[in-house]
Amino acid sequence: MIMKLSNNIGNIYKTKNNILSGTNFKEVEKQAKNIFKSIKTKRTPYIRSRYFKGEKIFLNVFWRHFYDKHEKDRVRRLKYYDCALDLIKNTVHHPITRENFENKGELLHRFSGITKDGNNFTVQVKEDKRNKRKDLISIFPK
Repeated sequence: MIMKLSNNIGNIYKTKNNILSGTNFKEVEKQAKNIFKSIKTKRTPYIRSRYFKGEKIFLNVFWRHFYDKHEKDRVRRLKYYDCALDLIKNTVHHPITRENFENKGELLHRFSGITKDGNNFTVQVKEDKRNKRKDLISIFPK
């Protein structure tokens, strides 16, 4: 079932975090990597999502997809990493969900959020229809 909901103010999760500080990629990457490394799991790093009833959202795919971007775009996106993890863990708001145009076996869930200091951003989670595995794919400001 594919559900498309309008993104009015009722569907936006307000995080408890601000964006990561820093002006260049190395500064922001160091903070984000420290957050990533602090997630202790036995194998593949993941966080559990309230929206998906405690199911795991894996984080490795994000980093592979992320390094394909231009460096200026990386800094812009990575500043929202801590906010995105908070959103995934705690939101109960419905995302905008659609089938992936490139792969019909996947669903893309887009969650909207706003940081503590008022910046809007979007987090995209990919779900494999067959095995129900969910991966964080992308984070970007609006």
